[in-house]
Amino acid sequence: MKLILSICLVILGTTVSFGQDAKSQGILDKLSTKMKGMKSFYIEFSANIKNADSGQNDNETGKGWVKGSKFYASYGENTIISNGVKTWTVIKEEKSVYESDASEDDEESMNPKRLMTIWETGFKNKFDKEDKLNGEAVNVISLFPKNPSKSDFHTIVLYIAKADNELKKAVMKAKDGTTMTYSLTKFTSNPDIDDSKFVFDKKKYPGYPVIKD
Repeated sequence: MKLILSICLVILGTTVSFGQDAKSQGILDKLSTKMKGMKSFYIEFSANIKNADSGQNDNETGKGWVKGSKFYASYGENTIISNGVKTWTVIKEEKSVYESDASEDDEESMNPKRLMTIWETGFKNKFDKEDKLNGEAVNVISLFPKNPSKSDFHTIVLYIAKADNELKKAVMKAKDGTTMTYSLTKFTSNPDIDDSKFVFDKKKYPGYPVIKD
């Protein structure tokens, strides 16, 4: 279940030309600069989790609030809360809460901040092509991990709008045949978010044991 919540993914490395690197890096640098200029943001997304071998084909929707190093994310009936020091993953199906140290590089957390900055560390990148997504012109960029043997995933493909340089879609392919497609349906920059949004309150989850990783 924690794997299904994963939004932080890594990819099988490949060799790309200098020109491709330069073009994709320039696009990603502009996106990083834009994201770093925000004190907070809010996203809504739809997700499809599919595995042909197991027959899995699940559709969910999610929301994420980010303020500095803090975030709150809901995905289906599950929730992840981080105050920047600790992260709590609430799995409703299991009636359990998993507590861990906060880490932006944690591959097993659905971290909206990590999704919106995933290209910044630990990845090679390659410009694939210009394309259309829902009628909108996008740049398509693939990411490749520097340490692929340590990842459960082998591909991330980003679709970035040419007009406003915003991430619109991310496709992540796992080594076990699972493909996770996240499509951003709403993005709001610099919303007012009270810090109480990022406080885990155990009283809201009676009967849920807190399991420390």
